[in-house]
Amino acid sequence: MDKPLNLLGFDFGSKRIGAAFASNPHTQPIVLAPIKAQDGIPNWPTIDSLVNEWQAQAFVVGIAYNMDGSVSEMALRARKFANRMSARFDRPCYLVDERLSTQEAKQEHLLAGGGTDWKKHGVDGIAAGLILQSWFSETQHRLSTQPLV
Repeated sequence: MDKPLNLLGFDFGSKRIGAAFASNPHTQPIVLAPIKAQDGIPNWPTIDSLVNEWQAQAFVVGIAYNMDGSVSEMALRARKFANRMSARFDRPCYLVDERLSTQEAKQEHLLAGGGTDWKKHGVDGIAAGLILQSWFSETQHRLSTQPLV
């Protein structure tokens, strides 16, 4: 990746959707306030505001596959959310396998001295940041392994 790409990352949930922003693979993503959702339907005005405020050029949505790699109900719902994001804003939306990102986010939060009230402490946003970091890692790996022609 030569130039920065303003990305909003999302950790999809049926009640809350974690959000984070990043434009550079070498810096820590910025954790944003969770977006309220009702049965997986996000508060669209909040998302509209985030897209405008952060001048998002693309989105990254975590897809929670089952541990055996099969597609879970939540994975299908997250994919539907990703499709809606792409269509609504006419921007690319990338998918990242996010198995265990929430557990990793909780561990990261606890190691930083945080408590166990996960809703209060924005663990969803930390998970969204981890999803962005995964996307950057996967993208750089693909670019570095492409043949030079």
